[in-house]
Amino acid sequence: MTEASRPADPNGTAHARPAPGTPCWVSLMAHGTTATQDFYQELFGWEFQPGAGQPGPYVRALLDGRQVAGVGHMPPDQELPVAWTPYFASDDADATAETVRHCGGTVGVGPLDAGADGRIAVAVDPTGAVFGIWQPTAHFGAEPTGAPGTPVWNELLTYESTGVTKFYRNVFGYEDDPTADASEAAGPSGLTHHDTLVDQVLLRRRGRPVAAVRGVGQALPRDRGAHWLTYFRVADVDAATARVTTLGGRVLTPPHDTPHGRTATVADPEGARLALLERAG
Repeated sequence: MTEASRPADPNGTAHARPAPGTPCWVSLMAHGTTATQDFYQELFGWEFQPGAGQPGPYVRALLDGRQVAGVGHMPPDQELPVAWTPYFASDDADATAETVRHCGGTVGVGPLDAGADGRIAVAVDPTGAVFGIWQPTAHFGAEPTGAPGTPVWNELLTYESTGVTKFYRNVFGYEDDPTADASEAAGPSGLTHHDTLVDQVLLRRRGRPVAAVRGVGQALPRDRGAHWLTYFRVADVDAATARVTTLGGRVLTPPHDTPHGRTATVADPEGARLALLERAG
């Protein structure tokens, strides 16, 4: 693809097409979208504009004019957990969805066209964790700037990593990761609540870590089950965690230090879990 054929972001910078298997977008389906937008605007400084990334009413979150995430309205007849969902890039959403089914997952939505932006599907892996598939046409996803207020990492929390890691490798072509050292394999989360390394595998594309699978055994929340957790960068994790409670959210794991920075896990007022990460150094 040439530079001329790449869509430009609102600041005029060419936005590269994401490689297949790369997390390229995160989206939240909430019941009260106005209150949800207010929460994240106060927490991350986001602004919002209409978007067509999902079926139904949908807005895109912008930070300094760049699209970073999406928020949609959950239909009242659906009783699904309110959760941040990562979307993984695909060159052919229909073929990827068929592979999901063949490998023991299910496809709950799509594949279907999301306007002129691309083709979308929402799937569930064999452990019950929800993830998205995105075949970009005009919308290539978030531009990874690494600035505070942007998503910087995605991690699957599950009972154990082995079986589900095989699923994601078969679906997205991730490489084996037999030699990752402990500090790298820990990822941004780094340590468990008890500061002990857990069962963890990095998912790699062309040698580059793009996400992780973390087996936490009995520490897996009974009321949530296996789920993807998105990390958002913040300038000061302690201050951001305090702001979450002021805005009506909850602290699930207090701020603590890891080899990759200081982090905390929180929930927004509707219960969507997210992690906050203050990079070391």
